[in-house]
Amino acid sequence: MTRLATLRTPAGTRAVRLDGDVHVDLGYADVGAYLAAGSPPVPADAVTHPVEDADFAPVVPHPAKVICVGHNYTNHIKEMGRELPSYPTLFVKFADSLVGAHDDIAKPAETDALDWEVELVVVVGTEVRRASEAEAAAAVAGFTIMNDISVRDWQFRTVEWTQGKAWDATTPVGPYLVTPDELPGGLRPALEVSTTVDGQVMQRDDTATLLFDPVALVQYVSTLTRLRPGDLIATGTPAGVGHARDPKVHLAPGQTVVTAIDGLGSCVNRIVEDA
Repeated sequence: MTRLATLRTPAGTRAVRLDGDVHVDLGYADVGAYLAAGSPPVPADAVTHPVEDADFAPVVPHPAKVICVGHNYTNHIKEMGRELPSYPTLFVKFADSLVGAHDDIAKPAETDALDWEVELVVVVGTEVRRASEAEAAAAVAGFTIMNDISVRDWQFRTVEWTQGKAWDATTPVGPYLVTPDELPGGLRPALEVSTTVDGQVMQRDDTATLLFDPVALVQYVSTLTRLRPGDLIATGTPAGVGHARDPKVHLAPGQTVVTAIDGLGSCVNRIVEDA
């Protein structure tokens, strides 16, 4: 199993690989650039960065595409009062939406309906278009975690969701890209996902229950658009979002939200007032 991250350092962002108690510098500015270069061997004279107090940037800070999938866990589809879809429900985020795994999240001043969504994310490793199943599998570099923070009142202003999903600097991604070789289920991982808010469990499910698995999503998305190294596909969230509760529950400044996936780690983020 390999773990890659993008760190903020005094010299700028750096792509690194976790090696015991150090991060080994891979010679590239970020994980996206490292994947685009073909994931070359680590330089023999590579410098290292301490793991302690690592400042994680988004694992891919500037992806060309952030494709998100809605309604991909059976329980979440039911709690939102919808039927099982025949095809993946897609929407997009922008690179400016992304923050690091431990960064604060500023609650937009325009909303009081800020919500959480833990998601398994596919990180694309090689360029692929109209992928076969085998090509799609080969294109998966690994997996990471996203908290698909959602501005629900804006999301449901129309039938199209982007305006509630793509707010600036609200979406943690990271901390690591983890390769699938030692994960249970491999390219179709079976991993517990969870969200806690101030220690209270809000979401808990297993990625083995995804309707459309990671390989199928790479196939589907690559049919309509060329996927490139560093592109992200967020695979959807399970039941337990705040907006589906009765009464509804939303995030407020001062709270800490933790989105975790077994084998991948966690995003730990404090909600703060928008400056």
